[in-house]
Amino acid sequence: MPHLIGAKGGDKGMDSSFKPVTTLFHCINALSGATSLDLSAWDSPERRVIKLPCSAMLRDVHLLRAFEAGSDAVVVLTCPEGQCENVSGNARAKKRVERVKKLLDDIRLDGRRLALFSVSPEDEDASAQIIRKALSDMEDLGPSPARRVAVPRL
Repeated sequence: MPHLIGAKGGDKGMDSSFKPVTTLFHCINALSGATSLDLSAWDSPERRVIKLPCSAMLRDVHLLRAFEAGSDAVVVLTCPEGQCENVSGNARAKKRVERVKKLLDDIRLDGRRLALFSVSPEDEDASAQIIRKALSDMEDLGPSPARRVAVPRL
């Protein structure tokens, strides 16, 4: 079973039909052999999938822009610790996610809206289960407070 890092359930959203707009960033090596895990089917208006050559390429600004673009939640999938093909990309991504989670808490957007999971490319079933659990946890949080803020047109 892959090592889980990140979100635990939260407050139940008021609208039972709520489907969070979710962005998934993933290292191509973390899901390299994922033939049964069809992320193209997962990609929809409520869900965005962004492939990274390595999770080290993920920057704080990418995570923040996903929220700015309307995501209620962001999920990051990396290789298991110590198994990054690029030495320490997953450790860098973990530090960046932790930093942005703290920032989200500081600005009252709730750091639980950002989750990082280490997944093994050999365990497609566990990866699919992690994604489903993350989506369920994010649904429990309800819509992002940032979506409620009206942005004036210029």
